[in-house]
Amino acid sequence: MQYHKLGKSDLSVSQFALGCMGFGKGSGSSVNDRSWTVGQEAAAEVISRAINLGVNFFDTAPAYQDGASERILGAAVNKLTNRDKVLIATKFATRTPEEIKNKVSGKEHVLNSLNQSLKNLETDYVDLYIYHIWDWLTPMEEIADGLAEAVKSGKVHYLGISNAYAWQIAQMNDYMKEHNYPQFVSIQDHYNLIYREDERELFTFAHENNLGLTPYSPLASGRLAHPFGTQTIRRKQDLFSEKDKYGKTVNIDRPIIDEVEKIAQNHNTSMATIALAWLKTKVTTPIVGATKAHHLDALEEAIKINLSKDEVHALEAPYKAHDLEGVMADNRDREHNWTQYLTNNAEK
Repeated sequence: MQYHKLGKSDLSVSQFALGCMGFGKGSGSSVNDRSWTVGQEAAAEVISRAINLGVNFFDTAPAYQDGASERILGAAVNKLTNRDKVLIATKFATRTPEEIKNKVSGKEHVLNSLNQSLKNLETDYVDLYIYHIWDWLTPMEEIADGLAEAVKSGKVHYLGISNAYAWQIAQMNDYMKEHNYPQFVSIQDHYNLIYREDERELFTFAHENNLGLTPYSPLASGRLAHPFGTQTIRRKQDLFSEKDKYGKTVNIDRPIIDEVEKIAQNHNTSMATIALAWLKTKVTTPIVGATKAHHLDALEEAIKINLSKDEVHALEAPYKAHDLEGVMADNRDREHNWTQYLTNNAEK
């Protein structure tokens, strides 16, 4: 396992991170309450395998199964290793309609969410605190004030941001710099072989400003791990992924998925391994989710495999432009924001 500095921070992160979105049994009643997830015992097996492979970076969020992911990760870390041996990233979401109604400020929201996450994780600090989704309904300045206080308190070591446009990150980092606040050191975005839109602007912005890239969905919710058209349990149960995240441009992705399958056969390995081997050369640390220990076999193999220039070209050449998909498509302006999306799609 190789390790890289995360942006301008002094965090040395493993070349793959373990994404913990799949931890914490849910009912499937909402996008953040997933029915395909696992409980403490299965999750601990995954976390243990990740640690044994050299993974030191774990990504979670309070939105995942209403904090269950954080609680499971915290309990497992305390049992399996020393806290200072791992790097934990968690997040805070947008203000809820109730908070907005009750005039809970953005600063209060950030700090309240952080304190609950620390309790869930059974720790007194997080290494990276991530602004999960751009909050169009909360003043940027209030969020920045909360983040600055979080770092000043020692409860947060570094800041990251996810699901935001380059101009938003630049605007907020400039504001924080102007006020002598700590700035973002990393960006967590949606990126994989069949969704590469952030190469247009966000990646250049990150490289020019030394921001680490820690993308999610490296296997496109399993699409890059199976031959084209394969139906999996997750695809049947994860309706957001099936409909909103990858349901708009299926046919243009087929040549890429077919090429992944072909190269995997040539290497006598899995398709997931090839997708991850490609991704590891593009970003700082891809976030790889798993709900079973053997799901990390592909990660272990990807560490060892280095694709040739011809193979990389074959994987990248068929790509065609996509419209916005996933979270960014539902959080693109004040009228179409994530808070409104969740409200509209709440279980009746």
